[in-house]
Amino acid sequence: MKLRAARWGGAFLIIAILGFVSGLYVDQAFPDSPFLPYLARHSVGRIDTTELQQAIQVIQANYVDKNLDATKLSHGTVQGLVAALGDPFSAYYDPAAFKKLQDSLQGQYSGVGIYLTFSAGYPVITGTLPDSPASKAGLQAGDQIVKVGDQDMKGVTAAQATAAIQGPNGTKVTLTIGRGTTTFMVTITRAEIVVPSVRSTVIGNHVLYLRIYQFGGNTSTEFAKALSDGLKGAKGVVLDLRDDPGGYISAANDVISEFVTSGETFELRDRNASVDRSFANGQPEAPTLPLVVLVNGNSASASEITAGSLQVHQRAKLVGTTTYGKGSVQLDFPLADGSDLHLTIKRWYLSNGVTIDHKGLTPDIPVTLASPNDEFDVTKPADGFAKDTQLNAALTALAG
Repeated sequence: MKLRAARWGGAFLIIAILGFVSGLYVDQAFPDSPFLPYLARHSVGRIDTTELQQAIQVIQANYVDKNLDATKLSHGTVQGLVAALGDPFSAYYDPAAFKKLQDSLQGQYSGVGIYLTFSAGYPVITGTLPDSPASKAGLQAGDQIVKVGDQDMKGVTAAQATAAIQGPNGTKVTLTIGRGTTTFMVTITRAEIVVPSVRSTVIGNHVLYLRIYQFGGNTSTEFAKALSDGLKGAKGVVLDLRDDPGGYISAANDVISEFVTSGETFELRDRNASVDRSFANGQPEAPTLPLVVLVNGNSASASEITAGSLQVHQRAKLVGTTTYGKGSVQLDFPLADGSDLHLTIKRWYLSNGVTIDHKGLTPDIPVTLASPNDEFDVTKPADGFAKDTQLNAALTALAG
């Protein structure tokens, strides 16, 4: 099992094909016991369940419908406990949702392939996966999801959007899209999608461009191969972490270690102020090659660890806009019925002791982008990057 530090709830980035939210994970064992017995092991802050038990008894004895769904009530009870924490990054997954989450971190989905952000209004597409059904249907960053079928999507949560949009391979879903002042409908056939976490190409004057979409289970291996394959003749590296919501912190440490020779990369602090420090592994593939990292407001969690550590080590300059600012770490606690508690258990800090929580990372070279659609598409290198002001600024920084 692994720790995740991820954006979740509110206005967080998800992949609608799965209901995925990124996070930071480190390998760690989990308790096998059910939720309440696990809490009972702790003498501090023990929860009095008397009122809860009374409420359950009253419902069972008096509710007008005798055919109560015990499973749904049980799940709702745990959902209420988690909601009462007031932490947007802690969550409860029923067994089906937890399975989808695990699949997501391996880059396997069945759906349409869009990234969404959420607010009190309609979900907004921040991007589409390369070669996905959504991309082929012409959906683009900035589009609003007004309806899915007949279901109005205003104010929905990530989980609700996921349930509405995703579906089995080969089935169809009709989306009502708001684009500027126009509204139109598009019917998309869902597909099985395998999402590589890393893409690369060579651009400009022999510059290796590496994009990490998320820090998933295969990122360390995929990144190491892409870096090794592209280093020959490279005069510099651009690491693009824009719109990367995070993922496994172990993968973040592996990426940092490709560029940093030694030293602490980041640290975790728990409720008892215990500190767990991570370090570069001492086997960097590119310890001296000039490096620039691209970031934006959707760069969060593991991507902030990576960018921040490289910045603190003075190994790379950051180009773009201030990052999201998520400095907490979540751990999954599987429950007896296959469901899962996704619980914030630690906060992470850069090696200089600074937290970026609620603040984000400040770029060394601030550059805005006129439109999300102006970002360089590594899957279509022939289209060029003339409109990508952030990437052009990164190339200028490398050349200078």
